[in-house]
Amino acid sequence: MKLIERSDYLNKIVSVIGTPDIKVITGVRRSGKSKLLEAFKRYVTANVPNANIIHINFNLPDFDGLTEYRPLYDHINASFKERVENFVLIDEVQMCHNFEKAINGLHALEKFDIYITGSNAFLLSSDLATLFTGRTFEIKVYPFSFAEYVKYFEYTDLYSAFDKYVIEGGMAGSYIYKDREAKYYYIAEVFNTLIIRDIHQKYKIRNTALMDRLADYLMDNISNLTSARAVTDTFNNHKDKINHKTVGKYMQYLCNAFALYKICRYDIKGKKYLSTNEKYYLSDHSFRYAKLGTKNLDYGRTLENIVAIELLRRGYEVSVGVLYKKEVDFVAIKRDEKIYIKVSDNISDENTFQREVSPLLSINDAYPRMLIARTHHEAYQYEGIKIVDFSEWLTSI
Repeated sequence: MKLIERSDYLNKIVSVIGTPDIKVITGVRRSGKSKLLEAFKRYVTANVPNANIIHINFNLPDFDGLTEYRPLYDHINASFKERVENFVLIDEVQMCHNFEKAINGLHALEKFDIYITGSNAFLLSSDLATLFTGRTFEIKVYPFSFAEYVKYFEYTDLYSAFDKYVIEGGMAGSYIYKDREAKYYYIAEVFNTLIIRDIHQKYKIRNTALMDRLADYLMDNISNLTSARAVTDTFNNHKDKINHKTVGKYMQYLCNAFALYKICRYDIKGKKYLSTNEKYYLSDHSFRYAKLGTKNLDYGRTLENIVAIELLRRGYEVSVGVLYKKEVDFVAIKRDEKIYIKVSDNISDENTFQREVSPLLSINDAYPRMLIARTHHEAYQYEGIKIVDFSEWLTSI
């Protein structure tokens, strides 16, 4: 399979070489965590003189004897070398029973620089502080962005490339398949076999049929306001006997596995987060097509999903803006930076254009406002609002 350097992620890891943190690479299955760890290993080999790299990949049978924490700890400790930098790289760490004991023990020795990846359901962002007694530095990995997709296929026509990306998505493992149905079969298998199986295994799900139906429902309703109680009411109308607490837990499990991301609502005027009705977005929009089919593509929801994940990928805190009875698709905040964003498929119709810019025009503060749409031409300004094409915005730095 062709590889490209994912320099943004690699640079993040390189920037923390030598710090006492436990570096943890997280993200949805098949998003490239293992390849990133391999790229980091190559970087260390080329740039750190006399580095001692202890690399354990639990995907390989070579390390079957280390699947208990004590043998893992002893093996790594015995591999230590004096007067050099000792790097510990562990892939799929959750395959070692009680792995956190080994990692915490090695960290306490203060002589190893530790980097690990793991199954999404077993190495959660929310669990890192309790799993590890030392400080952790999390590198969040997402499926291929549009910019990476363009780089991978060496496209020069960004507009046509974006049309393909909307359909094919960012699960790079599917790119080796020429036939679209084969691509979607691979993507569906990633979701069913890896993501859902991990959730069933970790949380000992008894109502597996409900989990499957819930995943499909949330895929079908990306970008719609959703709550556990509303989903429960919908399911109970079809004579299911479930309660909203169970549905709420299952929704959280899907988010824990990085299959979905929950985006809360934010009252722009009141400057506060709202506690009811969130939106959910898929870690990669291709999961929706692979699981539910492409008869009703609903580009608007897909485009909104792409923007939501790109904002998260760029490190923004993302929420859905509420202003009186109007909605701003995204309020993106990063330190002192704030951007208001609307997303639209086609704004060539004047009525559609006015409807899309209306919420942005209603905002009274001075933060930037942007409408991202399929304009197929260079960005321009409209009454202080930047109008930009998807392909231009997605490939901008």
